Amino acid sequence: MNLRNRRHKPTAEVHTAALNDIMFFLMLFFLLASAVSNPQVVKLLLPKSSAGEQSVAKKTMTVSITADLAYHVDKQIVSLEQLEPLIQSQIVNGEELTIMLYADSSVPIQNVISVMDVANKNKVKLVLATEPKKD
Repeated sequence: MNLRNRRHKPTAEVHTAALNDIMFFLMLFFLLASAVSNPQVVKLLLPKSSAGEQSVAKKTMTVSITADLAYHVDKQIVSLEQLEPLIQSQIVNGEELTIMLYADSSVPIQNVISVMDVANKNKVKLVLATEPKKD
């Protein structure tokens, strides 16, 4: 039987001032480490060249999808089934091929994805062209 007075019971305290500093430094470390491990996250102001030209892949192909879902390869109308053999014929001796995809804004995303699938299947780089916003 406990006959002691309960008012004199010791209290338990946890001092967290030192833990706050450690947590701050850990958060800072992981923030910096994540920015270094994935450099595409860091926003960069790229230098400008006096020539004003950008490097372009050696071989490019333009694929356009119009609002009426017609596929054009370099201004030639083709069907989706004809697109893959046409891309395969453009790949010569392992030369790098880049497809510039121009799609009308009203085109359903499935049509754009089908062209991306053909490019991925043939291991060809694909760039989706956009127009800059006008303020």
